[in-house]
Amino acid sequence: MRFLKSLMAALLAASLVAALVIAGALEGWWRKPMAPAGNVAAFAAAATARIKAESKGNAAFILIKGGKPVAEAYVSKGAPVDRDTQFQVASLSKWPTAIAVMTLVEQGKLDLDAPVSRYLTRWKLPPTAFDNDQVTVRRLLSHTAGLTDGLGYGGFRPGEPVQSLEASLTKAADASPGADGATKVGREPGSWDYSGGGYTLLQLLIEEVSGQPFNTYVTETVFKPLGMTRSTFVLPETPTNLAEFYDVDGSPAIHYRFTSLAATSLYTSAADMARLIAAQTPGPNGEPAGRGVLKPETLAAMRKPHAKQYGSDIWGLGQVLYAPLDKGDFVAGHDGSNTPAINTTARVNPATGDGIVILETGNTRLATQVAGEWVFWSTGFVDSFMVLLELRATLIQVAIGAGVAFLLVFLLVWRLMRRRTAPKA
Repeated sequence: MRFLKSLMAALLAASLVAALVIAGALEGWWRKPMAPAGNVAAFAAAATARIKAESKGNAAFILIKGGKPVAEAYVSKGAPVDRDTQFQVASLSKWPTAIAVMTLVEQGKLDLDAPVSRYLTRWKLPPTAFDNDQVTVRRLLSHTAGLTDGLGYGGFRPGEPVQSLEASLTKAADASPGADGATKVGREPGSWDYSGGGYTLLQLLIEEVSGQPFNTYVTETVFKPLGMTRSTFVLPETPTNLAEFYDVDGSPAIHYRFTSLAATSLYTSAADMARLIAAQTPGPNGEPAGRGVLKPETLAAMRKPHAKQYGSDIWGLGQVLYAPLDKGDFVAGHDGSNTPAINTTARVNPATGDGIVILETGNTRLATQVAGEWVFWSTGFVDSFMVLLELRATLIQVAIGAGVAFLLVFLLVWRLMRRRTAPKA
């Protein structure tokens, strides 16, 4: 009986400590902001110092306040980098792709909830044990279509033939390590499962519905109207002002090319991404959010939760939901990460027009980490990606804290009960 009571008390104490550590991590109880709240200059200085200290290659950083850039910094290992330098931005490509898809929805050419097979002629989802008609545009945008490709694209080396779009959907030759690479329905649609193949399928969908090459359609309907003149999914043969690629050790890295333009291959500049962020909120002269590319209500709908990860709302339509705001809205945007060492981010607070852009090569986590610090500094909420990045450290803290609490309480209760039951002299 003494042992059981000590054990139960120890387990209860360990559970309480574990819950406290997890709650503290989620709520940021012990997290210190990078700069004093509201001090834009201090945050910009701290972010710039960290980027310069940790970048092993090239980086571009713009801090945005009320839709306008208020601080900028650039790091270059080789050729100079500036606000118009093009970076390859990996999965950040998915945000402009989603905007392009939604222009077709607004035009009445796409139904968000119709089977995507309705619009496809050049390639079809292969038959599986699951219902392909449950794969809709909405579910492709939110990674809830049940696709199990696991992509991740590694890209093709210079001089290596680039796979056709249809062949890549059937089996991506440049699938990242561990990815299945076949775009197919491998689980019941409805739950979240990150799928690069789903965005390659959206690339095909845009071409089929618009009748134009993917890059042409996005350029004409999204980039040009927003003034994003340095943005493209397909580089010219002799690009100008392209950021050189570096690996994590600072050595020059290979510039890979992609079939999966929509999922991976956007080239853009920090200034262009700042324009995209500014377009998420009304302009200074009364311009509507969306700037005519999309309606304000469509932009808001893209930030509505469509999928959860670890119990938290984290995915909208083509956007990551980084932190909750008042009235059900979110800090939103997208990150990108790929080998050899690309890490990019663009995030916006739609309530204020504040945002951050970091494009870099030479560090696999720097952009995401600094942007996460911006979310906490500017909103007081812990960024969802920071929770995931720090999950291992948090679990270690949980194990140590719960273990210590278990041992101390077990010994304390055991000793107290032993004293109570000891025979009197």
